[in-house]
Amino acid sequence: MFDSLSDRLAGALKDLRGKGRLSDADIDATAREIRLALLEADVALPVVRTFISRVKERAKGSEVSEALNPAQQVVKIVDAELTAILGGQARRIEFAKQPPTVIMLAGLQGAGKTTLAGKLAYWLKGQGHTPLLVACDLQRPGAVDQLRIVGERAGVQVFAPHPGTSVGGDGEVVGVQEPVAVAQRGLAHARAKMHDVVIVDTAGRLGIDEELMAQARGIRDAVQPDETFFVLDAMIGQDAVMTAEAFREGVGFTGVVLTKLDGDARGGAALSVRELTGTPIMFASDGEKLEDFDVFHPDRMSSRILGMGDVLSLIEQAETVFDAKDAEKTAAKIGSGELTLEDFLDQMLMIRKMGPIGNLLGMLPGGKEMKAAVGDIDEKYLDRIQAIIRGMTPEERADPKIINGSRRQRIAKGSGVTVTDVNQLVDRFFEARKMMSRMAGQMGMPGAGRKNQRKGKKGKGKGRGPTQPKNRGMMPGGMPGMPPGMRGMPGMPPGGMPDLSQMPPGLDKLPPGLEGIDLNDLKFPKR
Repeated sequence: MFDSLSDRLAGALKDLRGKGRLSDADIDATAREIRLALLEADVALPVVRTFISRVKERAKGSEVSEALNPAQQVVKIVDAELTAILGGQARRIEFAKQPPTVIMLAGLQGAGKTTLAGKLAYWLKGQGHTPLLVACDLQRPGAVDQLRIVGERAGVQVFAPHPGTSVGGDGEVVGVQEPVAVAQRGLAHARAKMHDVVIVDTAGRLGIDEELMAQARGIRDAVQPDETFFVLDAMIGQDAVMTAEAFREGVGFTGVVLTKLDGDARGGAALSVRELTGTPIMFASDGEKLEDFDVFHPDRMSSRILGMGDVLSLIEQAETVFDAKDAEKTAAKIGSGELTLEDFLDQMLMIRKMGPIGNLLGMLPGGKEMKAAVGDIDEKYLDRIQAIIRGMTPEERADPKIINGSRRQRIAKGSGVTVTDVNQLVDRFFEARKMMSRMAGQMGMPGAGRKNQRKGKKGKGKGRGPTQPKNRGMMPGGMPGMPPGMRGMPGMPPGGMPDLSQMPPGLDKLPPGLEGIDLNDLKFPKR
């Protein structure tokens, strides 16, 4: 969503690089480009004015003029001010001292509240909580059934005593007080069943109206939520700010949750909500899957917008997927050169769980340039690799050297690829394993060099010792000789030994006091 804004900001800051000193004109020109970039991204005008004034004030002060790298200092200022607009620091959910903690979701229809309720419940379950979803959206056709499906996918219970409006519009008319009654019963059910978090999914409208506000206020007064989240569609432009202000005045909320951050809209209005409403952005959703949901970190989002990556989020995603013990075993196999195709398949499946490869590259510093150089990554290619490896027997995965011509033909037919594809996979695997083993040895990874250690014969106390190195450029006795580049130099004989006859005067004599000593008179200890 922020790709266009990121490109414009990177272009504006790129002109400052290489300048040892920045004038006021340079700073004004850069601020003008940043201002246009923010306005084109649909950021609210009051927010743009505040942001630009802060950046110019700091950039023209001693903070930049006394810096060793003024351009880098300006980038740091832009990053800090952008982080401040987004909220400064991430805010966590304030759980009730006496469970259950009640979280109420509010927002317009189509913002993704029901799907988000399942994502939030799934995230809380991963944090060790036992959430309960309460279906209070009884007006939208199929909303209750949708929440049941989402709750089943998330593995959490759903309290839905009222069927709501059917998809065809048939059935009884839902009264104004019925959603309020469902919310009260859901809270009582949570206390009885020992749920520590209750997520109330409320109804939305296509626009702001008094009936919507009255119903939301009724549910709020009935359950007294500890947190009220305003679910905001990041793709609706400037209407996002007006809608947020209307809900803040009509119902009130303690946090904002951004949805559809994976869209292709300009999305700058999402940057304006925190500054104009004074309410922090709590969570962000950037996909359709339950896993595409996480805490909103203003500093990390600012770094991603400025093209500096988000390595911390990448590490956190990897920690949720990779097991530490399995990673140590894999590292040992890489170091010893014993990595199998089965291990390779397991690692690839874990990486796939982290999300699309393109998204992972976007979290790395310079990831956009890497994606531009690589081009669109074909995720189907990884599926073909997975099919080829699954088409092998366990023995073939453990020892790919036994895969001969007939086996390759069988694997190709079973996996729906050509023999050439199988050949390329096997050949590249051997090359990659050799390279990883070499790199592991240089980095000192565990298990490096284990495969090359020779064991002694059975029944004998000692095995063969290490093979003596060949005497290439070595002096007698195994001492290293002169480097090849020093052979043939003036004063050096062909063998590489120095010519002692050309030593400077004085160095060919013993030190004072040692002349005339007979070495036969010295007594050395006996062995």
